[in-house]
Amino acid sequence: MRLLHTMLRVGDLERSLAFYTEVLGMRLLRRKDYPAGRFTLAFVGYGDESDHAVLELTHNWDTASYELGNAYGHIALGVDDIHGVCERIRAKGGRVVREPGPKQHGSTVIAFVEDPDGYKVELIELSSRAAA
Repeated sequence: MRLLHTMLRVGDLERSLAFYTEVLGMRLLRRKDYPAGRFTLAFVGYGDESDHAVLELTHNWDTASYELGNAYGHIALGVDDIHGVCERIRAKGGRVVREPGPKQHGSTVIAFVEDPDGYKVELIELSSRAAA
């Protein structure tokens, strides 16, 4: 078994695709409209679905926004230079909601950014993980 994808419901697919591809550097892997069901699925990621877990962005055409609830946590991405990544995200219009620094009760360096729908994305500096 292996993890295939995580699905997020998004209110504006084009805005979300811009965030995940232009701001976070993922690729659009595939996209399909389902007119009978009035929804679109778009899959984004850093590598092919045959080798990597990806994100499925689901856009229900008649729903502009969602309540995120209190059970969802975050998506985590490993990065080499967390400070540089946060600066690049800011320069591309992304929102850093927790500046880089050690996590509480540990030494792993993390930061959080927020996607256009309010989903949190944790950035984890890979070089600090071994020390945690």
